[in-house]
Amino acid sequence: MRYLLALDQGTSSSRSIVFDRDGTMLAVAQRELRQIYPQPGWVEHDPLEIWTDQLATAREVLVKAGLTPRDIAAIGITNQRETTVLWNRATGEPLHRAIVWQDRRSEPSCAQLRADGLTDLVRDRTGLVIDAYFSGTKLRWLLDHVPRAREQAERGELAFGTIDTWLMWKLTGGRVHATDVTNASRTMLFDVRANRWDDALLAALDIPASLLPEVRPSSCHFADTDADLLGGSLPIGGVAGDQQAALFGQACFGPGMAKNTYGTGCFLLMHTGQDFETSQNGLVTTSAAQRDATPLFAMEGSVFVGGAVVQWLRDGLKAIEGSAHVQALAETVPDAGGVMMVPAFTGLGAPYWNADARGTLTGLTRGTTVAHIARAALESIAYQSAALLQAMSRDVVASGGRPVAELRVDGGASVNDLLMQFQADLLGIPVVRPAVIETTALGAAYLAGLSSGVYADEAELATLWRADRTFMPTMPRTQADALMQRWEHAVRQTIAP
Repeated sequence: MRYLLALDQGTSSSRSIVFDRDGTMLAVAQRELRQIYPQPGWVEHDPLEIWTDQLATAREVLVKAGLTPRDIAAIGITNQRETTVLWNRATGEPLHRAIVWQDRRSEPSCAQLRADGLTDLVRDRTGLVIDAYFSGTKLRWLLDHVPRAREQAERGELAFGTIDTWLMWKLTGGRVHATDVTNASRTMLFDVRANRWDDALLAALDIPASLLPEVRPSSCHFADTDADLLGGSLPIGGVAGDQQAALFGQACFGPGMAKNTYGTGCFLLMHTGQDFETSQNGLVTTSAAQRDATPLFAMEGSVFVGGAVVQWLRDGLKAIEGSAHVQALAETVPDAGGVMMVPAFTGLGAPYWNADARGTLTGLTRGTTVAHIARAALESIAYQSAALLQAMSRDVVASGGRPVAELRVDGGASVNDLLMQFQADLLGIPVVRPAVIETTALGAAYLAGLSSGVYADEAELATLWRADRTFMPTMPRTQADALMQRWEHAVRQTIAP
């Protein structure tokens, strides 16, 4: 039997997971990633810490699984997508900390692009809205604010990449500067229908093309790792941004299939096949994982603060000792007692797209306890995800399609039964949790397995997907609709001038 090694570099941790060909996890190694907040609205990571931690977990997981490099068919890489790294090609040293996808410092550049009338061009070429969430304006900020960075970039001395590109560069000793279509599609610089970097957008953001990595399909032979890193050279056979990897790992291979990942943020994706569909309800169009040059698409909604609200309860309010304790605390009260939390710590993402919004708690009374706040925090994750699916359903129905019939869920917070039941109640459709909730890493492993011959095709992968539990809606629709109206009212209060 040959095994697959997934490198899963996320916002809050770096992990490595070994899977067998049936998609069963053999071993996991993980290190929590330090979060750096230089000032309000800014979020950074140390690229060298990301690299050393990711390499350490890869070595550790092979030992845990009792495997050698000869047992591994291929490596798959999945990553936090829009996080931006700029480094020197000769030395491999980053010029600055990585600017994380949550970071809002480049909003002034976005405002200028909107004022310059580029909204329609960006949407038509990239499928995205102009927002600081995406990598392009983060890269421009680095070029404009790091001393001599633009001068070095013009001389071809620098390289840009999202985290997948950074890891591949390090894994190959600087021999390979590449990314896949899913990560490229999140830069606001990539024409997703033509699968190439867009000259007009590069000019608009004043970004030299020499900085950019080569773009390849998500499932292909990217490179071989340096032999001295893991005890032998291994092929890198799959790369995808975390949310497209999760869509693939959930076996959502065809139009109309949807998944929601409950991680640091929440990310709802629905596969649309070869159809580039433009949302009229605040969602974006993005590239789905591809095996060849044929563009595939998904409609996506992104919630900036999902599971991160539980981290805030733990680290900010000191309300719980560990994230696993939140459900027990929330269940000590029958409901949130009228409390609504809108966790707009770094603005609001889809479908609202308000960069200036900040978090609010409403409905507080003298009877409010920390348990009510904990429950409201959990419920905020479900409310935000329900707003996304409702927006997506309006788009689908308007284009003559049928609304999503079931939602496949994954990510760390999906183990919370209270949250998943509330999600099903708000949506009014089944919420299905798979047997393997680490679908982000699993998707990367599947992509690597396809390129290395472990699997024949997607049809074979679809037979491996298994459900663990299905949460059926039990709340009357009138009650669910009333709750969603209260949520939208709380959002309006949050974004009111």
